[in-house]
Order: sequence, then C-alpha cells, then structure tokens
Amino acid sequence: MAPNPELAWQRESAAEVHSVHERTLPVSAGEAGALIDGLSSPRDRLWPRDAWPSMHLTPDLRVGACGGHGPIRYEVEAYEPGRRVRFRFFAPRGLKGFHEFAVVPAGEECALRHVLEARLEGLTRLSWPLLYEPLHDALIEDALDRAESALGTGAGRRESWSYRVRVLRRLLGRPAIRRPR
Repeated sequence: MAPNPELAWQRESAAEVHSVHERTLPVSAGEAGALIDGLSSPRDRLWPRDAWPSMHLTPDLRVGACGGHGPIRYEVEAYEPGRRVRFRFFAPRGLKGFHEFAVVPAGEECALRHVLEARLEGLTRLSWPLLYEPLHDALIEDALDRAESALGTGAGRRESWSYRVRVLRRLLGRPAIRRPR
C-alpha cells in the first residue's frame, strides 16, 4: 500500500519514525525565527511549558548544549539563529535520531516546521507507538498553537487533546485537560 501524502507523518517501518508537523504563518521568517531563538530561555514563546515538561538546555541554546524535556534527552547538534535548531537524541537509549524546528520562508509568509527522524531499537519499538508518539504529536501541535498565539496570527487550533492523550497524561500524573492560556 502506498503512503498517504495527506498524513502529517508516515512510518516507513516499525523501526523508523518520520514525523513532520508544520504551520504556515502570515509573518516574516525573521519573526518566526525569533521563536526558535528563544527556546529554553526565560523568553521562550514557542515551547508549551504551561502544559508539558519544560525544555531545559545547559548552558543555553548553542551547539553542544545538552538538555531535554521529560525523559527525552538531547544535545544541540546544529543551530542557525533565526532559521533552525537540530537536537540529537541520547535518551531514551532506543531512540536514535534527531528532532528540529526550522523556519521555511515562502514569500511574505513562512512555515514553522518540526521534524523528527529516528530509528527505534529495543523496547522503544513498543514504547514509541504506545506512549511517546501520541504525546509527541500533541506537544508539537501545542507548540505550533503557541507560535500562532505569540505572533498574533491565531489563538491556536485545538480545543482539547485526544482521548488517548488525556488517558496517557492521567496515567503519567499530569492534568488530563488543557489549561486556558
């Protein structure tokens, strides 16, 4: 069966993840890029830390900085201020790959894109689809909602998380409902 190009992500095999989330924003690439530059700082307007584990980087956003959010750990592998940042995973052990935020200029608009490319090994082959994937997707959509809100281009799109995300959050000891912004 051929992959459906309409899906936000497509899995090539049970051991690989290719996840893309993107939001078109009616702002300049520079305005959207400033959101990336603020990641993990006190002025962070992109990461949805009000509802998800905060992103922390030591010492700050620069190549070589280490940190993560929740049980996910990574190192800043590449950083082009105002354009993109790529994080290379080092935990959990079975997650081999990267995630990145990037701004893609498109005339007077731009797209804010999050890409996760990974190979899954060991127990992560089970934990990714059951636990991490739905939570990851909800977190990234919340980040894109937050970007729209921060840039004054929209109030965000989703009213609530899926039933599955609410159950997983409850099992992990997190509130199962979205807090008002």
